[in-house]
Amino acid sequence: MATTRVLEPAARTPGRRETEGALTLAERMPRLILEARRVAATLAHGLHGRRRAGPGESFWQFRPFVAGEAAGRIDWRRSARDDRLYVREREWEAAHNVWIWIDRSASMGFVSHLAGASKVERALVLGLALADAFVGAGERVGLLGLSRPRAARTIVERMAEDLTGDRAGLAEDLPPKAPVARFDEVLLIGDFLSPLDTLREAVAGIAASGCRGHLAMIVDPVEETFPFAGQAELRDLEAGLVLRVGDAGAWGDAYRRRILAHRDGLAEIVRAHGWTLTLHRTDRPASEAAMRLVTLVAAARGAA
Repeated sequence: MATTRVLEPAARTPGRRETEGALTLAERMPRLILEARRVAATLAHGLHGRRRAGPGESFWQFRPFVAGEAAGRIDWRRSARDDRLYVREREWEAAHNVWIWIDRSASMGFVSHLAGASKVERALVLGLALADAFVGAGERVGLLGLSRPRAARTIVERMAEDLTGDRAGLAEDLPPKAPVARFDEVLLIGDFLSPLDTLREAVAGIAASGCRGHLAMIVDPVEETFPFAGQAELRDLEAGLVLRVGDAGAWGDAYRRRILAHRDGLAEIVRAHGWTLTLHRTDRPASEAAMRLVTLVAAARGAA
């Protein structure tokens, strides 16, 4: 039989005691920060360089000179080694804004013995790791509705501090209505178990600006399989509702159908706006979801 537990509100945010006044990284930041940096290290190669021509200082490639271009763009030293004229192209280095929202509501505190971490712990690790990787690639990262985009090397520590002070965020299970510029990137990380109508409204409100978006749905294995039998008591951690089930094994079939229907509805919502949906189970490594999201962001940039 699967066993479950729920984290207290204090466990759904990085601890203030550990983030103030300490000397070493291990003392300044909780275990989640260290895990986030480890995951971010695996993403560095996936975000290194934008591989597009444009304004910048880093050399990218030589290409043949095209008639009509300014003669000042010709690289005469390279051209002297061949019978053709060549132009030195620099790598495109325009920074973008990446907005991240991490759900820390009560339902995110759920964890079963089948999981490697609670949903909120995995969401924090994923969000902080992506922030570190994006800043390392030259982007600006901010917390949606909470902090402005920054390109600081200490982005992980700053985000942890911002989340620590955001006590109101512990009660919000939907992303805030915050201004997002066109072509910005938005990453929403949560379990998205709210009614589809409210999720549709929240996503539409953010997507209206023309930004690109990606949802990372964090699920516990128990939420997928419902491996219970006999009498069971189900609790809504946010609404405080209680449902007593006489035959959990038989009731599980209806539950799994409803979960699939909810997920299909969420996929339809994001598809309508050209966004993406990533499903991540907490019994899988965080690096899997992080790498997928990095790939999706890179693909969206390339298509744009």
